[in-house]
Amino acid sequence: MSDETTTAATTTAAPAAAPGPEPLPHGIGASLPPAECRAKTEGTFPYASDLWAEGLLWAAVLRSPHAHARIVSIDTSHAREMPGVRAVVTHEDVPGDALHGRRTPDRPVFASDVVRHHGEPIAAVAADHPDTARMAAAAVIVEYEVLEPVTDPEKAFEAEPLHPDGNLIRHIPLRHGDPEAAGEIVVEGLYRIGRQDPAPIGAEAGLAVPRPDGGVELYVASTDPHADRDRAAACYGLPPEQVKVVVTGVPGATADREDASFQLPLGLLALRTGCPVKLTATREESFLGHAHRHPTLLRYRHHADAEGRLVKVEAQILLDAGAYADTSSEALAAAVSFACGPYVVPNAFIEGWAVRTNNPPSGHVRGEGAMQVCAAYEAQMDKIAKKLGVDPAELRLRNAMATGDIMPTGQTVTCPAPVAELLAAVRDFPLPGLPKDTPEDEWLLPGGPEGAGEPSAVRRGVGYGLGMVQLLGAEGTDEVSTATVKVHDGVATVICAAVETGQGFTTLARQIVQETLGIDDVRVAPVDTDQPPAGPSCRGRHTWVSGGAVERAAKMVRTQLLQPLAHKFGMSTELLQITDGKITSYDGVLSTTVTEALDGKELWATAQCRPHPTEPLDEAGQGDAFVGMAFCAIRAVVDVDVEIGSVRVVELAVAQDVGRILNPAQLRTRIEAGVTQGVGAALTENLRTPRGIVRHPDLTGYALPTALDTPDIRIVKLVEERDVVAPFGAKAASAVPVVTSPAAIAAAVRAATGRPVNRLPIRPQAAVAAPQ
Repeated sequence: MSDETTTAATTTAAPAAAPGPEPLPHGIGASLPPAECRAKTEGTFPYASDLWAEGLLWAAVLRSPHAHARIVSIDTSHAREMPGVRAVVTHEDVPGDALHGRRTPDRPVFASDVVRHHGEPIAAVAADHPDTARMAAAAVIVEYEVLEPVTDPEKAFEAEPLHPDGNLIRHIPLRHGDPEAAGEIVVEGLYRIGRQDPAPIGAEAGLAVPRPDGGVELYVASTDPHADRDRAAACYGLPPEQVKVVVTGVPGATADREDASFQLPLGLLALRTGCPVKLTATREESFLGHAHRHPTLLRYRHHADAEGRLVKVEAQILLDAGAYADTSSEALAAAVSFACGPYVVPNAFIEGWAVRTNNPPSGHVRGEGAMQVCAAYEAQMDKIAKKLGVDPAELRLRNAMATGDIMPTGQTVTCPAPVAELLAAVRDFPLPGLPKDTPEDEWLLPGGPEGAGEPSAVRRGVGYGLGMVQLLGAEGTDEVSTATVKVHDGVATVICAAVETGQGFTTLARQIVQETLGIDDVRVAPVDTDQPPAGPSCRGRHTWVSGGAVERAAKMVRTQLLQPLAHKFGMSTELLQITDGKITSYDGVLSTTVTEALDGKELWATAQCRPHPTEPLDEAGQGDAFVGMAFCAIRAVVDVDVEIGSVRVVELAVAQDVGRILNPAQLRTRIEAGVTQGVGAALTENLRTPRGIVRHPDLTGYALPTALDTPDIRIVKLVEERDVVAPFGAKAASAVPVVTSPAAIAAAVRAATGRPVNRLPIRPQAAVAAPQ
């Protein structure tokens, strides 16, 4: 039948009945849209920088221009005398603990005698106008005796102590297997990973409001409000119940979103003035104030047999923690534990150190520790493949880890570990076509249409990366979360202090309650510290721990809802099911709606979720330190102009084990975002700090990948093999592609150029073809 005939037949047919409205996404497994998406797109979502209060004052912080200096004197008299200035505070005005820290209290609220990094807070000012506050901060006169900074972490071992606690934060010597084991093939490498900044699109901001009881409320984009409350209360010399942290809208988080150096001065100024005080950081202050990814130096020696199977891995890993400890101990544990990657390694001997320097502080950024070692061990795998003349994917398959294997830490991999399946999926996915050598396709070449290179100088490379990350905290961290589910007038409310940072917890909470209780209208209450703690928003915690708490609370409410009906009909609640808002029995005798069963009653329940315990690594780096792990395989295809060293990532094919898909659209978005962050770490993002001074602390000097830098991201396989110890069986999704994509891109550039590519981000000179 021709197209014309088809059209005529359609035209003369009887009109079809108007289709009804499509059902809204519902419950676990549906692509439920985020509740806040409309407010964000309309510009009505309440971020901290939008907040206002009657009698508002503005804050500004004076920061050190030096990386290392002794403070001789601080003169605040000129600042105090300026019209409009209401308060100036320094270290002398801290009524409580002068030191704070995420794990180790080693960081001063304000520097008192020594400045240890560029941008360290010296004083803070509150004034009636933001410009007045900034001018008053600049009017604080600080006399410094500039000292020689220690910026090379290797020199920190022999340098004079930069801190009363010394320069060494942690040393982990991992010993596993036979130290005398050796392979027929030996490859070595030295690798350097740069300082990646979280670079949040929305800079830090906050509002502090004094309370009538002498306490203070902090309105900030905190990702761990209870920990921030406790640190603030200790600083202010107040009991925790007099300090309340209210979480405002978080404009995305790829690290711990709010640093205490922004929060603590706010509360001090509010308590001193008795007025609300607001601070909105400039982009420069944001770069100077928050923590960055650990720059890392790695030395590796891999032993393999003649077939390419790994025999022994030896490594030295040195993390530059910057001036203070922050989360460096945890990052080092991850780096040492995952130093061999998702491969079977019978013998491993790893030395890991985290040291203080006068560089900006390092801290939690997605995949900390794991990303750095992934780039190194994958480079080593490429060297073995090249030496043996084996396909890089095949070499990796011969060594791939599986469930039941033993990690170098001695821990058995009990979670699903479909590493070989993931790698095979990306290896077998069709390669993208080559760009045509025509003017209209010049934008497809490295450097774009304005690039200086010639199409004839472009070489294509294909590379692979396998990565792994931990789930939840490690080494004995008490991972616990509490949630309450209330039902009243047909509306369910979830109360949980799990902060929505873009990872989708609020959407997941709604889906859990919808599926468990059959109630469509589910709301998630705003987060503050009047609620029980739920812990930090990192490493997929809230999908697992907080989602588990919500599920348990919802099931308790479900029992309360079904118990009267079950009793009336002489059956157990297990014989009743809730589907699409209807309650039915297994035999069809009972059929009613959830609304009718509620009959105006108010039901509620509170529950906790606490995963099985872990243990610290011992003196030989051995121990069951991790609750679970997630894995990813990525194949990168790049085009490199081998004359000028410009790189274009053409495609990244991703396969990932996700446990269970809870929200398909949200999951894919998280994976794509993680891959894009990895592209930045591989090619553009490097916060330069010569002699400890942050250069170009802005989004012009710090190059984030744009839409034009983002390649085609092909999610070729999502393996749903449920982790039986995790609620819903799901795994965290966003960190492991961040870990894996830089290694895959570097491998592809090596394949295109023949050069070793041992530094991230990849510099143009490293992408120029090796001489023949």
